[in-house]
Amino acid sequence: MTKTERKPVTGLKKFFFRAPLFLYRIGLGGLLGHRFLLLNHIGRKSGKPRQSVLEVVNHDKATDTYYIASGFGKKSDWYLNILAHPPVDIQVGWRKMAVTAVPLSPEASGQAMVDYSRRYPMAAKNLGKLIGYDVSTEEEYRAVGRDSIPFIALEPR
Repeated sequence: MTKTERKPVTGLKKFFFRAPLFLYRIGLGGLLGHRFLLLNHIGRKSGKPRQSVLEVVNHDKATDTYYIASGFGKKSDWYLNILAHPPVDIQVGWRKMAVTAVPLSPEASGQAMVDYSRRYPMAAKNLGKLIGYDVSTEEEYRAVGRDSIPFIALEPR
């Protein structure tokens, strides 16, 4: 597993990263289906409402728990915000829910990353590259999930 320098997202790529949020804001977020969710959270410093669109990495239908990952790591603003204020609201498809954000342990995050790499091998590879890692084995995915990409369970309230 090699670590490379991560470049900031700019230009057209930044526009495409922000486009799903625009769809949710105009009431069309349901068109994104169940692979993405809108996270409504509170700024840890400002106390103001914030929104982020994130990929759903897994959904446990038995408990109705959604799992997300902080692809940009432990310093991502939305991640720090939900650690400070765990009660959040989400929208998945057309459905809205009140949930509590529960961070997974580093070991559970590592396993979640391995599971994600099995279900979505290309997306997992690209996520690794996005944060600066060239990963290919399950142990490398486990290490990246354990050390760099925290996973969060969104449990119904």
